[in-house]
Amino acid sequence: MDTKLLDDWIKNIKVKNIENEDVEVVNKSPLVMIGKGRQGAVFQIDNDTCVKVFGNSEDCDRENYALSLGQRTDLFPKIHAKGSNYIVMDLIKGIDVREYLQSQPLTEALSEKLVKMLITFKEIGFQRIDHHKRQIFIQEDGSLKVIDVSRTVWRDRVYPYPRKLMTSLGEKNKALFLSHVQELAPELYDEWIHYIRMEEISRQITQSFIAQKPQKNSLQNLSSGLLTTNDEKQYVILLEGLSHKVFKEEWIKAMLARGYDIDSVMKKIDEHWDNYEQSFNENKTSVSDDSGGYEYEIVTQKQRKPLIYNEENATVYWHDDSKNNSKEERKSKKKRKKEETNVYEYIPYKRPTRIQEIKWN
Repeated sequence: MDTKLLDDWIKNIKVKNIENEDVEVVNKSPLVMIGKGRQGAVFQIDNDTCVKVFGNSEDCDRENYALSLGQRTDLFPKIHAKGSNYIVMDLIKGIDVREYLQSQPLTEALSEKLVKMLITFKEIGFQRIDHHKRQIFIQEDGSLKVIDVSRTVWRDRVYPYPRKLMTSLGEKNKALFLSHVQELAPELYDEWIHYIRMEEISRQITQSFIAQKPQKNSLQNLSSGLLTTNDEKQYVILLEGLSHKVFKEEWIKAMLARGYDIDSVMKKIDEHWDNYEQSFNENKTSVSDDSGGYEYEIVTQKQRKPLIYNEENATVYWHDDSKNNSKEERKSKKKRKKEETNVYEYIPYKRPTRIQEIKWN
């Protein structure tokens, strides 16, 4: 095939995608358009070949890939050439299933061929094993040919049964097709019926939600029971639990990245927090340092009880970096100069100017 001549013809064809409609075509080439759809338009080259021109290169690449998957079967047209926005392929003749069923019945033999077509779709790697009846052509010898397969690959949403095919058949032929499947492949029939029922239940639930209108004032009054920040004690407990959860999740991620066993990591973390809560509840004594603006939990030097840090004692020294210490602060500092205190934790609430220096005993 003379692709240079073909390229010149294609340059004189403009195909534009229109949302939810067939493409818009401006044809200034000698080729005759024989059909168009959502992705592109088809032009006849000769008695045996045609070219499909796409509105964008992505749809062109998608269809070329889908057709290439089925080139070893007799189900798809053969590819002869490809450009950036066109594919040259066999011209598919015959009559599509839509036109055929307008004058002829859906026989068990045709239903069998349609199921075998779906099996081929699955075997060659199509993600969507579904197709509209107008894109399926019956040949003179009774075999099937399929066109417009771009939407069978690279799909995020797929259906577990041939939903589009059955819907396109119409209610009467859909029931007849399912009766044929029940006779030919009972297990497949049962699975399809299951999905059809699940779809109907989903539709009923959706309609129920659409019909219901939320009562805004009622929810606003009831939602007050979920508020927690107005209760300071409860807020602190919940915030601590949230921090614990985040710490646990992030620590587990870090340990897993280093190759540690997940069960042992979680066990160690739980033991750490259990020991912390137990020690905190048994030994805490609240002391307020009004001059420095801190609250912290202490255990006096004489008690010498184990702290949470690896169950060892820690001597904590406090230093004040503030340059504008009042006389009262300096006096207080002198009185506590030699005092050593084992501190569990501290919470700054005025000035973050105090430095905690921990020396392990």
